[in-house]
Amino acid sequence: MKITILGSGTSTGVPQIGCTCPVCTSNDPRDRRLRCSGLIEVDGVRILIDCGPDFREQMLRYADFAPIDAVLITHEHYDHVGGLDDLRPFCQFKDVPVYAEDYTAERLQQRIPYCFVEHPYPGVPKIPLQRIEPGKPFSVAGMYGNSVEVIPFRVFHGKMPILSFRIGNMAWITDMTEIPDESNVYLDNLDCLVMNALRLEPHWTHQSLPEAIQRAQHISARSTYFIHASHHIGLHADVESSLPENMYQTYDGMQIEL
Repeated sequence: MKITILGSGTSTGVPQIGCTCPVCTSNDPRDRRLRCSGLIEVDGVRILIDCGPDFREQMLRYADFAPIDAVLITHEHYDHVGGLDDLRPFCQFKDVPVYAEDYTAERLQQRIPYCFVEHPYPGVPKIPLQRIEPGKPFSVAGMYGNSVEVIPFRVFHGKMPILSFRIGNMAWITDMTEIPDESNVYLDNLDCLVMNALRLEPHWTHQSLPEAIQRAQHISARSTYFIHASHHIGLHADVESSLPENMYQTYDGMQIEL
């Protein structure tokens, strides 16, 4: 499995427009964070997790124009879905199914209805909606016959129920403050946990870095990688040097091999 961190930042990105703090003016490329997204490649299947407004720029940077077999949507917020129309070039390979739970799927249909009508006009991205439920596994088929099982599971973004995903022995959790007890089974025996850590101070809808470290220690994955950082988390180099063993601060373009 290869995990590419396409974007490691929060909803405003880093640098944040108008900010002159040390992080936003840093010359370290690891302090330049596009909105949060990841590309998972396993057994010839390529799965995108979230498709935010920076998706076009992320794929131009990644420079690997190849089929995308599925897009998994964690929740409806713009920083996680604002790039769905930019999937158009990838539809020349085949349709790109978008997997979302009912609540999110309905809101996507309201926001970009031209993508989901029965008879779309020419040029519209072919991104059929596939509705999923927490705790119910489904398979993603690759272009060349392989398939991969995905297990969606419930977490909470403040009071908002959203989805996280387990693929093999990797789990991807973003925008989370709480994990309900029934979801803990999906966090057993992980080789890799990718999980949100917004900033040093507490936040009402996101984990802080201290909270994320504590939870990561409880989950005990073999390695943990923190995503969805704001400029308030501090300089990448400082954060990275402060983390416990087997925990890492991600940056845009980072690749994790399992």
